[in-house]
Amino acid sequence: MSKERVHRFVSKDLTVRIAAVNATEVVRHMQGLQNTYPLATVAVGRSMVGALLMAAQLKDDQMVGLLFRGNGPLGSVYAEASYNGHVRGYTANPQYQPANYDNGLSLKDAIGIGLLSVARHQPFQKQPFQGTVELVSGEIGQDIAHYLHQSHQIRSLVSLGVYLDTYGKVRSAGGVLIEVMPGVDEAVVERIQKNYEDKKPNISQMLLDGATAEQLVAPFMDGIPFEEIEHKPEVEYFCPCTKDRVMRALELLTVEDFEDMIQKAEPVHVTCQVCGRPYEVSIPEVQELKDKLHKESLH
Repeated sequence: MSKERVHRFVSKDLTVRIAAVNATEVVRHMQGLQNTYPLATVAVGRSMVGALLMAAQLKDDQMVGLLFRGNGPLGSVYAEASYNGHVRGYTANPQYQPANYDNGLSLKDAIGIGLLSVARHQPFQKQPFQGTVELVSGEIGQDIAHYLHQSHQIRSLVSLGVYLDTYGKVRSAGGVLIEVMPGVDEAVVERIQKNYEDKKPNISQMLLDGATAEQLVAPFMDGIPFEEIEHKPEVEYFCPCTKDRVMRALELLTVEDFEDMIQKAEPVHVTCQVCGRPYEVSIPEVQELKDKLHKESLH
């Protein structure tokens, strides 16, 4: 099966840039790894789609990370994507279930009141560029649009969709990001807004019906000529976890924790929460971590 990519478009006068993606496979992959329940699936899925769309407008090897932190039961939702099409996502509470689904799959209460932090990493920078805004809706798309406006003075329209079947499994996922550049003719902005209000494009339903990226964009851009620009990277679920990173994470434990592991005399199995990759840490490696911690505590 050929992999999807983020498709990029631009209006003929270059004042509107657009990104669209069918991210069904990567969101499905995330759900399979983390066994996310419906609300967590929608939250992480939309965040992954949003990150992919934003990252496609960056430059080679640049990355964007989105961290939604609210006071709702989902806690935090994180997604990151690179210009090269790598994406991953995660929530602190993947098996969260509300008491009932009277509000459908609305994320407002699940995420709650809080902040969206966006980090943009450039390959040669030590520190990423970071911007933080208050969440305006908790529904992900509007929050990304709010961030773009507050931090970059870019007006945008962000439409993200994740469709689940009756068993809560991902059937489709994707989105469209439309950004208007400074100097745009206001009539164009009004046209896009009116198209959106009149047609109310339902991204996940369109994807279920087999829509291409261009067909996803068309209703928003009705009456405004646009064309596709080249963007080759394929989208894939990717996690940069390594055994070294796992060992570094274990360094947060106490001497007592290590003692306990050594007593049990069984290798420690650690699973990366983001990608599900299993790691085995041997008893000698645990002993080494313990000795290191003990030495540090003496200094």
